[in-house]
Amino acid sequence: MESVKQTRAHVARLDLSTAQIAVLDGQAHTARALWNLLHEYFTFRQGRFATVKECDTAIRVARREIDWMGQLPAQAAQAVLKTYRQAWANFFNPDHPAKRPTFKARFGSRLAVDVPQARDLQIKRINRRWGAVNLPKVGRVRFRWTKDLPGVTKGGPAGRITGARLVKDAFGWQIVFRTERQVPAPVSHPGPQVGIDRGINVALALSDGTMREHGDWLAAGEREHLRRLEKKSARQHRTRTRTPGQPPSKRLSRTYDQIARLRATAKRRAVNWQHQTTTELANAFSVVVVEDLKITNMVRSAKGTTEQPGRNVTQKAGLNRAITGEAWGRTVTLLQYKTRDRGGLVVKVPAPGTSQTCHQCGHRDAACRDGTRFSCANPVCGWTGHADTNAAINIRNAAGTAVSGRGDLGAARSVKRQPPRAA
Repeated sequence: MESVKQTRAHVARLDLSTAQIAVLDGQAHTARALWNLLHEYFTFRQGRFATVKECDTAIRVARREIDWMGQLPAQAAQAVLKTYRQAWANFFNPDHPAKRPTFKARFGSRLAVDVPQARDLQIKRINRRWGAVNLPKVGRVRFRWTKDLPGVTKGGPAGRITGARLVKDAFGWQIVFRTERQVPAPVSHPGPQVGIDRGINVALALSDGTMREHGDWLAAGEREHLRRLEKKSARQHRTRTRTPGQPPSKRLSRTYDQIARLRATAKRRAVNWQHQTTTELANAFSVVVVEDLKITNMVRSAKGTTEQPGRNVTQKAGLNRAITGEAWGRTVTLLQYKTRDRGGLVVKVPAPGTSQTCHQCGHRDAACRDGTRFSCANPVCGWTGHADTNAAINIRNAAGTAVSGRGDLGAARSVKRQPPRAA
């Protein structure tokens, strides 16, 4: 049977001592400083970019002449160069949304250290709950064991670990294992086709009339706690004058950390819901049709300029926060690789008109939609129903006008424009 290579990432929580946390923090700040030095060396030259060889030579010289550069392992320093070059490649790729690489600020940048050599990790399972891993210049560290890693445990999945990345978030340091496996090539998915409308009042509305919804990511008490902390941070920031670039006070930093943990909790719950929902959809449907939304343009501020100030700025800001909180782009990203693994396909179709057009007769009128209710103004038709369901059916029927598609090629060839039909 034909097989394909499957690469995945597995995140686990590290159990570190205070001294080990200090070492990793120092490595991460050194990696950030190395990025900034590379960016200055790479861009501020006489009319040309530096080559990879020149950058590599500059890193070796810096590690010999600057003492604190030695905090970062040599392989991790090379990984910073590789990541930096890839950032420029993404920027020059017209199909990639990446922006131009720039300097990384000390406050606000995500701390991360790469461990590109898998042989240095020496992963071993200790017991049912914990495993152990070697980290360069840190030593032996325990990590939370929640899933068998390929090629590590006896009787576990076949494959291998190709490297890891250490990332710090609001809850502490995590290790992200890069895994590689050979799995059977997916066969064409036998399931039906579905259109999905992403929204705010209804998270996901399907063309079959069903919906996928969720509650608030934070409980009422947690939301009130977050509101009080945000007011507290604003008061602390206002009462302490400081020059730009100066670190905040310890009290303000502690408040910021509490806010970050609550927001990280909300994000974890959102990602967990998205994973469960997208797995269910990928198992059930062979072709998933979604709108090709330009989310970055949708969440732009309405402030305008001094000469031409915007209108309804506060309302637009609230809408932008709601759209950002739903993370529509992440939902599609999860759907793409999950449907591909199951022999399915994700198709993106043009977005204009899907929420204003009646799927039954094709009549288009913006006045037909009133909130979550759609009433066709065509007297011959007169269809009435949920507006998001109507939009999802239009999205499904527009599969023949796709602007892009990712997944199984056999499924891609079978997608044809569907005639208008009732839900």
